Amino acid sequence: MRLNNKVPPGPLKNKWTNYKSSVSLVAPNNKRRLDIIVVGTGLAGASAAASLGELGYNVQCFTFHDSPRRAHSIAAQGGINAAKNYQNDGDSVYRLFYDTIKGGDYRSREANVYRLAEVSADIIDQCVAQGVPFAREYGGLLENRSFGGVQVSRTFYARGQTGQQLLIGAYQALSRQISTGQVRMYNRHEMLDVVLVDGKARGIIARNLLTGSLERFAAHCVVIATGGYGNVFYLSTNAMGCNVSAAWRTVKKGALMANPCFTQIHPTCIPVSGEYQSKLTLMSESLRNDGRVWVPKKVEDAEAIRNGKKTGLDIPEEDRDYYLERIYPAFGNLVPRDVASRAAKVVCDEGRGVAPTGLAVYLDFKDSTMRYGKARANVLGLNGTGDVEKLGKEVISEKYGNLFQMYEKISGENPYQFPMKIYPAVHYTMGGLWVDYNLETNIPGLFALGEANFSDHGANRLGASALMQGLADGYFVIPYTIGQFLSAEIRTPSFTTDLREFDDAEDAVRERIEILKGIHGNKSVETFHRELGNIMWEYCGMSRTAEGLTKGKELIRNLRKDFYKDVFVPGRIDEYNPELEKALRVADFLEMGELMMEDALDRNESCGGHFREEYKTPEGEAMRNDEAYTYVSAWEWNENGAHKLHKEYLTFENVELKTRSYK
Repeated sequence: MRLNNKVPPGPLKNKWTNYKSSVSLVAPNNKRRLDIIVVGTGLAGASAAASLGELGYNVQCFTFHDSPRRAHSIAAQGGINAAKNYQNDGDSVYRLFYDTIKGGDYRSREANVYRLAEVSADIIDQCVAQGVPFAREYGGLLENRSFGGVQVSRTFYARGQTGQQLLIGAYQALSRQISTGQVRMYNRHEMLDVVLVDGKARGIIARNLLTGSLERFAAHCVVIATGGYGNVFYLSTNAMGCNVSAAWRTVKKGALMANPCFTQIHPTCIPVSGEYQSKLTLMSESLRNDGRVWVPKKVEDAEAIRNGKKTGLDIPEEDRDYYLERIYPAFGNLVPRDVASRAAKVVCDEGRGVAPTGLAVYLDFKDSTMRYGKARANVLGLNGTGDVEKLGKEVISEKYGNLFQMYEKISGENPYQFPMKIYPAVHYTMGGLWVDYNLETNIPGLFALGEANFSDHGANRLGASALMQGLADGYFVIPYTIGQFLSAEIRTPSFTTDLREFDDAEDAVRERIEILKGIHGNKSVETFHRELGNIMWEYCGMSRTAEGLTKGKELIRNLRKDFYKDVFVPGRIDEYNPELEKALRVADFLEMGELMMEDALDRNESCGGHFREEYKTPEGEAMRNDEAYTYVSAWEWNENGAHKLHKEYLTFENVELKTRSYK
């Protein structure tokens, strides 16, 4: 199979403009004849469904939630990037493009990333028009803050609830189209298979989660916007319902899964506290804007903290190791996520971790509290008379208040009084369905948006870029690119669901469900999911080795065999049955996990979130192999385990390939 990325010719800065000027169009009267299925209602799915409905297409939109507003995009906290240069600190479209390419360790497609940077400014205008309450400066202009991996302030935010506010904006746009009938919304419906007719995606099989019935839906094309697969690790910052099934069902029909081993470990999460946990909680990367990361210099001080004999407040300044500032002076606490995560692992491996488990570092706001307090005291004319610390805490609360509340409720410690404890955790997946410049997979008529595709982030995503990509794909990219496919379909009548292909797909889904329900084993689905997560974290987590990956791959295969022998799914098929839902998702995770191991084993280099212990510099940094691995790994699944690798070689004409340095 030859991969054609369909990147338009010409200079990088002109590609998207020229594309929009020459792309095949669908006339308004023809849009009314065309049907589109959108699966997923997060930022990418909701914005795409709303935009396509506004254009006049007939859209059917699906979510397994009870409301589109339950999508996991709502949990994003810190902000959304855009190259507007409001801070006048040197930002530009090219700089956002370059930072994203560099942050992804030179493993993403130039043309897609530049387009993302181009449309980023439009996203902010769109969201402001929708009423998204971005933070503002004293003069009323939109505020910006910094995020990791960059040296400018380009992140727009709404305290620590940016994802929620952006999703409400997309949801109101979607609701408008639902009210006009242009979008038909199917809540509590989970896609379990894609239907191909003559090799093109023409529909889906969905399970009504309230009744258990299988239902058929047909369209001229299908859009997958169902997020990432981080829950393959069991413990992650993702909502527990997040899964890979919609995307994985398309892989089983021939779609390619690209760069599956590129998963992001977020450095700023509340540490694991016990075996009872089923998920982890993110503390926004924006906190590293004002918080300083440190651990004790002395192992004995760390031991005393772990044993409850000391707290962070008992460690004098001269005995604190602000290790990110020490190792990476140019970026300090704002190094990219992969760099910060590995650095935290190193100091904890040295025995200097500060939680009872030994797996935590401090994120301290004392200095920023005093700095903000002094500035506010000056503004209020309270020099020498005001309570500087109190005033500073008020500023911190205005910027991060809900995050501090979350932390206190979960950890039981007041972060205004004691430094936060944080540790890396699985967060985002840069891998996803392979797509070309049109966001179309190798299956004609099947598109993938947002975190469900691989296209923009390479081996590591910079903070505040997930929201940017989701809305860029939904509002500003897919409305153009989907026309390239649909313009050739205007004479194709609407599909009916009584075709043989729909019969075969529904039968296959029903058989899969009946197999799981008929096992009558002794172990819960949760048991298998937790064991899979342990294997993934141990052998394919923050660091990887060839030996570990080989072992992990075999362990997963054995676990999958055990799953199909000993899993127990209670209840009935034809009713509301969340355990059956979970079983179907974990069955897909067990296959996805194997492919992740294989991809990581194949890539004999370290880059971004993929860190192979065999490939590192003398200083312990990631060591890429650009001669051998400057390509996208696009995997074709094979049931007998002989998965086939297809390569899309990456060319860099506008940036120089060089070792990342944040020192």
